[in-house]
Amino acid sequence: MEDQDSNPAKEVARDVFPFLRVYKDGTIQRLVATESLPPGLDSETNVVSKDVVIFPETGVSARLYLPNSAVAAADDEPISRKKLPLVVYYHGGGFFAASTASREYHSALNRIVAASNVILASIDYRLAPENPIPVPYDDAFAAIEWMAGAGGRSEPWLRDHADLDRVYLAGDSCGANMSHHFALRLNGPGPTLKIRGVAMIHPYFWGKDPIGAEVDDGFRKAMVDNWWLFVCPSEKGCDDPLINPFVEEEAGSGLQKLGCERVIVVVAGDDILKDRGRLYYEKLVGSGWKGKAEYLETEGKDHVFHIIEPDCEEAKIVFKRLGAFFNDDS
Repeated sequence: MEDQDSNPAKEVARDVFPFLRVYKDGTIQRLVATESLPPGLDSETNVVSKDVVIFPETGVSARLYLPNSAVAAADDEPISRKKLPLVVYYHGGGFFAASTASREYHSALNRIVAASNVILASIDYRLAPENPIPVPYDDAFAAIEWMAGAGGRSEPWLRDHADLDRVYLAGDSCGANMSHHFALRLNGPGPTLKIRGVAMIHPYFWGKDPIGAEVDDGFRKAMVDNWWLFVCPSEKGCDDPLINPFVEEEAGSGLQKLGCERVIVVVAGDDILKDRGRLYYEKLVGSGWKGKAEYLETEGKDHVFHIIEPDCEEAKIVFKRLGAFFNDDS
């Protein structure tokens, strides 16, 4: 095995623990969520999936998930009875890791769909640092516009099974961050989907000044600082409004403008991001936003545990709660 320390061409230029390393020769080594699984019928959950290319020129795509029972029922029931809520899902990974095909995400999303009885579109956006911020945001939002237009009309699963009056944005970590920003952008005119609700799971929000557990956990505070400064080296640093939504909230232009009726914020008790998620929920409730907000905290678990351990009892509780959220027509 090559000794990287003795080979200048393979010396580490930047270590973005625990996700990736950048070497001085420009190569990037991703360290997590690197194993991929193909789409198809999952025998454990009876959920079927397929990949759809949205924009060939950029490679942006979606992995669509559908309960196999909905496919079987399509021949027997009228269209109006078999349409399901549509969940547009954005995976986590700090904007620089994972994909829709990652083993962890494919396994967890099969279980979410089975527990929720929804059609789910998991969006594969381009990653930093090869595609720096805001490219991941732009890719992910363009996918929403595609579903609101040509995609929703022409893609058979979306056309035949998705109820476009019951659309939810969802995501974990940086995917939850995206969902927040897109709910703001969708609160206005344009050929976009009307979003009924947003599910933010272990949301990746941050800030320059530590709060809560961050105050006494300098190691993890520096680690998360490093994540954001790597993908978005702006002059605003960790108080960039993309990562710190409370900057805009203090300016009076933030959370009260969310373009949806309902929000659920899910946090994990051992997650260094927990206090930001709780603060988001509290500020949303106090912002004057007219919708209904829910909060779920899982004690004794860490960041994205439901993706890493999708069969644990705590993950099943999260999936059940998400299913109730996606199917609440009140």
